[in-house]
This record gives sequence, C-alpha cells and structure tokens, in this order.
Amino acid sequence: MKAIYVRVSTEEQSIKGYSIDGQIEDCVKKAGTSNVLKYVDDGYTGEILERPALTKLREDAIAGLITEIICYDPDRLSRKLMIQLFLDDEFKKQGIQLTFVNGEYANTPEGHLFFSMRGAISEFEKAKIKQRTMGGRKQKAKKGKVVKDSKLFGYFYDKEKATLIINEKESKIVKMIFDYYTDSSYKFKGVNGIANHLTETGVPTKNGAKVWHRQVVRQILMNEAYTGKYIQNRYNTEGMYVKRQSGKAASQTIRPEEEWVVMKIPSIIDEDQFQYAQQLLKEGRRRSTKNGIHDYLLSGLVRCGRCGSTMTGRRTLSHGKNFYIYECRKNYAGAKTKGCGKQMSENKLNKIVWEHVVSIFNNPESIYEYQEEEKGKRHILNEMQRIEEELEKNKKGRKRLITLVSLDDDLDLEEIKDQIKTLQEKEQELTLYYNQLQKELTEGESVNDSVFEEAKEMYLKHGDNVPREEQKYIINKCVKEIVVSAEGDVSIYLF
Repeated sequence: MKAIYVRVSTEEQSIKGYSIDGQIEDCVKKAGTSNVLKYVDDGYTGEILERPALTKLREDAIAGLITEIICYDPDRLSRKLMIQLFLDDEFKKQGIQLTFVNGEYANTPEGHLFFSMRGAISEFEKAKIKQRTMGGRKQKAKKGKVVKDSKLFGYFYDKEKATLIINEKESKIVKMIFDYYTDSSYKFKGVNGIANHLTETGVPTKNGAKVWHRQVVRQILMNEAYTGKYIQNRYNTEGMYVKRQSGKAASQTIRPEEEWVVMKIPSIIDEDQFQYAQQLLKEGRRRSTKNGIHDYLLSGLVRCGRCGSTMTGRRTLSHGKNFYIYECRKNYAGAKTKGCGKQMSENKLNKIVWEHVVSIFNNPESIYEYQEEEKGKRHILNEMQRIEEELEKNKKGRKRLITLVSLDDDLDLEEIKDQIKTLQEKEQELTLYYNQLQKELTEGESVNDSVFEEAKEMYLKHGDNVPREEQKYIINKCVKEIVVSAEGDVSIYLF
C-alpha cells in the first residue's frame, strides 16, 4: 500500500508558509489515489530522527504494510543529510520505493549524487538562516531594541518600535507583588501566600491562566527588568529546541557577562525595593515561619529521594495525639501533581540530622573527609542520573499519547492534551532541577570554614542543651540539603 509522509516545524509554518494540508494534497495527487496511509509530524524539527509519525512509518515499513513512500521534498524527510541517506537506504533494503513530489531522483549514480547535494544544500541553507538570524538579533539588541516579545508581565511589546512599554493594569500587580513580599505588615506571607491571593482574587496571568503558581511569583520578584535594566543575549539557547523535542534535558547556559546586551526600559520597581526583595528571597529558605502552629526544625531542607520533590512538614493524628511528619506532598499554589506521598517522622529525622551535625563538631577531622568526598560530587551525579531516567520516562509517555491519537480518532483529544501538558510541565520542573544540580556540580562548592566555626562555637556555648531555635540556626548554617530515599535512608549534604 502507498504511504505519504509530511512534516512541518512551527518555525517553517510561520515563516516559510509550509503547510501540512498543502503537502498532503500534493502527495495524494502524486500517489494517484486517495487510499493512502498518512503519517504526519506537525510541529517537529527535521533535525532529529525520533519523530512520532516517522517512527510509526518505519515500523509499518518493517511490518511489510507499505510498498511506496511519497514525500513532498527530501528536506521534509529530514534537514540532516545523514538522516536522509540513512532512511533512503533503510527503505530500499525493504524493497520500498521512495518518491518525492518536488523532483525525481532516479536510482542511478547521478540521481544519488543529486539527492545528496539537495540534502546538503538544505542543511547548509538552514545553518545560514540560523547564523543570519542570530547575528541580526544581536545587532538589533546592540542598537537598543528589544529583539522579541518575551511576554514580560507588566509590559506591552511595541513591535513597530521594538521596545517595551508599561502595561498599566499589569504593572499595578507587579508593584503589589513586591509590596506584599517586602512589607511584613501585609497578611499575605511569602511567595506561596501571594500566589494564592492572586488566584483567589481572579487576577489573570500573562497567558490568561486563572491559577498563579508560586514559581511565577518568584520569577517576577527575581527579574531585574522591573528596575528598568533589560538584559538580552544573556542565555545561550542553541540546540535547546532540538533537545526538547528529542526528550533530552534542555539546559541553557549563561553567556559571559561581557556578551550581554543591556538596555533601558521604563521601570516599575525602584532599585532599593528590588534589592531588598532579593535579600529576603535569599534568606527565605532559611527563615522560620514564626506564625505557624508548629515550627519544623528542618523546614526547607528535606527532599524526597524517590521523586525529587521537596518534603514539607505536616501534622497528623496518632492515637488521638498530634504527630508531626515530613511528607512529599505538593499542596502549594499552582501545584499540578500531588507528590509521591513519601513520609518520615519529624522526631526521627530531626534526631538523625542533629546527631550527625554534633558528631562533626565533636570530630572536626570528619569535615575534611566530607570535603574530599564532596569533590567527587557523587550524590549530585546520582541525582542527575535519576532525573535523566525520569525525563526518558516522560518522553516515552508523551510518545505513547501521540501514538494513541494517531491510532484512535474516537479519543477525547482535550483529555489527551491535558495529559501531554502535565507531562510537559513535569519535564520543565525536572529540567530546572537538573540545571540547578549541574550548576552546583560546576561550581564545586565546599564547606565554608568560617561559617562552620561560627556554628560550632554556638554549639559549644550550650553543650548538650542547645535551645531548639539555636539548633535550627546551627543546622541552617551547616546543612545544604537532606535527602530521604525510598527505603528511608537519610543522606545529609553540608555547605
């Protein structure tokens, strides 16, 4: 049976005018019959081999379901010459004829040469377009123009003048977020409280969503653009699009500061308030929540080794009495998943961590052993490996959903879209955490001797009767993270 393969990337559809429907129409016409198998990759780059429809096409070809494959053009098959040649060879070995609408490629040395040249030119053309685009953007930025609409909350993008102008309605929300966070007299405490308040009062996000995630509020508080300092060319995003579509961790790196292009835009927040917010954000992870019913000794430090999420304190009942635990459960603003449910007794974990810290104070040599172990960063590498495995599972999950859609027209497409969106959000969270670990691995942090001595001195002042508040201070000075494994083992990582 004849089959047609069509593909278009998002970029090509918007810029070059390629369309799926147009390709299908031309390929069906070339086939001479409407009774064809259709394989469609809509929104996928031609630089990768792993595309849902192309993978299904190859599987069906191996199964003997296809006698001829019709494609609009070689660069619809792939933008990479090596992939074109690989697929051409694979199909020929199965006795399948590969036909193109836009040009005939005979099975002759000349035909093969023309096919190879066409692929090489296509690949070269894309590389040149990319080079010109990146160079043009950089020059545009150097002239004091905003290169693209970054959807910055609080601003409109003026495409004609290539600049950002204040969105009066959204800018009031930005000011409100900074005021709530920097003024302790407000009842909305912390990033999570602000996100919940914005959700409850019906304030829409930049994309019109009804729910504010705490990470969105945090990003607003950390963005120095609100002081009027807009930075372009800060991140090197080359290859990220291809990596994301192939399911790999798409880590963007920061360019050297001398390559950044800084321009002035109208400010919404003054510099003093912004810097104070940064100070509070930096300390936020270590600040105790004094307004809480129960003050958790290890608040903000515990991470689940099973799924990588943070573990937070929670009260439960045991034999009619309050019992406190650390639990992997996401109940914060905008949470899409509930966590894996891993639990550990607060008293048990507090005891393990405090005894570990005390043992280091009583045996100073162990701190240097720890430093030597840290040089290898074994725990970070193990965690990065776990995240890579999770990302691979995520990739396979999305592939299965896409395959289901192509096989069954009766499926609820909205439900499938929601599932894919959830997987994409999970991928973003994992990638963000992966990048954070990668940064820690590169920076090669070690135990700060002065901080260690300060904490040790406080411990020695009290001996074995250190007040709880000072225990918390000492732990926050020494401990970077506590990981509870699926089996209940505890790993303690120091600064």
